[in-house]
Order: sequence, then structure tokens, then C-alpha cells
Amino acid sequence: MDPLLPGKVDALAALFPARKPIIGVVHLPALPGAPRYNGGPVRDIYAAGARDALALARGGVDGIIIENGGDWPYSRPEDIGPATVAGLTAASCAIRDVVDIPLGVICVANAALPALAVAKAIGAAFVRVNQWANAYVSNEGLLSGDAANALRFRAAIGGQDIKILADVHVKFGAHAITADRSIGEQARDAEWLDADILIASGQRTGDPTPVGEVQEVKAGTSLPVIVGSGVSPEQIPALFAAADGAIVGQWLKIDGHWWNPVDQARVERLMAEVAKLR
Repeated sequence: MDPLLPGKVDALAALFPARKPIIGVVHLPALPGAPRYNGGPVRDIYAAGARDALALARGGVDGIIIENGGDWPYSRPEDIGPATVAGLTAASCAIRDVVDIPLGVICVANAALPALAVAKAIGAAFVRVNQWANAYVSNEGLLSGDAANALRFRAAIGGQDIKILADVHVKFGAHAITADRSIGEQARDAEWLDADILIASGQRTGDPTPVGEVQEVKAGTSLPVIVGSGVSPEQIPALFAAADGAIVGQWLKIDGHWWNPVDQARVERLMAEVAKLR
């Protein structure tokens, strides 16, 4: 379909030279201020993130997104404080110093402005925002898209080069509020609110993303569409027939659990399947 806004470029191609790029995930251990932070040295958190990033890079991924994954249960955006932003920034700096591939940031739950602040501070290329347009009922309660404020904040900090990766149908939530709008229409909403790349996700972390959902998102947008959940080597051929790339987290970890360290052998196995389609 034709672009909804003038001047849009293919942000996925601009970020990653490889066709069908794979973005690996670093799920940081709990940061100071989070319920499960054990009070230990913060350098251990940063070292764990750096080890995972190195395993992902050596395994061949095209980019890495850094997430405060261990902070669950996650705060609402307005309740995310300076300890989380500081810890996520420091950990991201440690990762930036050991890998030389594009980095992104996600601050859950749905904290677009903190993610942009961290991204600007570390020189990251992109952020992921789970709820960019409209609203839905989440584990954290009612969450609304904050695209207008986020884009103004991005402009205010001189971060226009930071690309927005926006989920269309968000994990861990009920979409009764947008039940009168199809997934394709929600994709169009996210593009109209000036996202750069759209994400099709499953119902929860690790659940496979249905190919049909990817196709629905693609039908509603002119933007690149990547898969955001549940990718395994076996699913690559079917998903990549529709999608333009993927974010892969859980499957790349030891025993396939997101809280475990990255397993470089798993990364290499997945990237071998991706290479067949490039």
C-alpha cells in the first residue's frame, strides 16, 4: 500500500545491511529498585549483559535489543524511576563497549520516553515500544499509546535518528478497547502515528507468532514488518515468507528459557536457517 506519511524511508534497510535481519535480546537481571534485585554488585548485572551480547554477536545476529527483563512485575510508565533508567543506561554502556552491531532499547512496561532517553545516551539506533497507538488492558492495567509525547521528546533531545519499532497487537493484554478495529487497521494506526517499523507478536513471550497475524499487519501498512515473539529455526521458513525480519529472545537462551544466559550454539543454529533465505 502507499505510505501514509511523506518522507518515510525503509528504516529496516537503513538499520541493517542484511536482508531479513535478526535482532537478539539481552534480558538484563533485575536492576536496582526492582522487586527481584538481590542487592548484589551492579557490576555483576552489567557483566551478565555483556556476556549475553557477546554470545549473540558471535553467533551472528544483526542487532541486539537491551531489555530490563528481570524487573518484573513491571512498573507502569509513569512509575518508572531514575534507578531503572540509570541501571538500564549503565548496563547498555557495558554492552555497547563489547559489541559493534546496531543496538536498541526497550524499557518495560511501555516506557517510551525512558527508552528514548537511554537510547540517546548510549548512541542506540532504535527503541521498541509495545503500545504505540490506541490502548489496551495489560498486566499492569490500562495502558495507552504515548506516540505524540514520545515523538516530541525524541525531537527535544535531538534523537530523530532513533527509529521506533512499534508492536501492533501487544503481548500479555486484552484488546477489547480496540475490538472494533482489525489488526490491519491497528497497523495503519501505528504507521499514522509515525512508527518506523511494525512488530507482529504472539500472545506471550515464547509463543509462536501466527503467520496469519504477520500477513494481517503487512496488509495494513507500507512499513517493514518483523516478528516479535516465539521464533525458532523450524518456524523461520514460514514466517520469513511473510515477515521482513525478527526479534528473537527466548529460543536463543539455554534450555529455551528467557531468564537463562544466551546459548551461542543456539544462536548459530538459528542464523544458519536464516542464511538459507537471504
